[in-house]
Amino acid sequence: MGFNLLEILKRFFQDVHRTQCEGLVALTCVELRELENIFALLLLGSFAGFSAPPTFLSLELLPYMERELRIMNRQAENSGDMLAELMGTLGID
Repeated sequence: MGFNLLEILKRFFQDVHRTQCEGLVALTCVELRELENIFALLLLGSFAGFSAPPTFLSLELLPYMERELRIMNRQAENSGDMLAELMGTLGID
């Protein structure tokens, strides 16, 4: 039952490597979501007041926007009018 120092070091470095890989994968997923948000903002930026890309380009890229459009539609359905809620709270009609 002797401890093999080489095996202990090997396991230690494998665990460190696995932990680093998991952190990098999580960071890559966050970056992917942010890039998708930027992509959606570039194509649908006219809703936020940004200049719109050429129409033919937006129409060609629209099939890739299905997920973002569903998310945007769901958020629009679930969101309330925050300004109206604030004015109602303050008693301003």
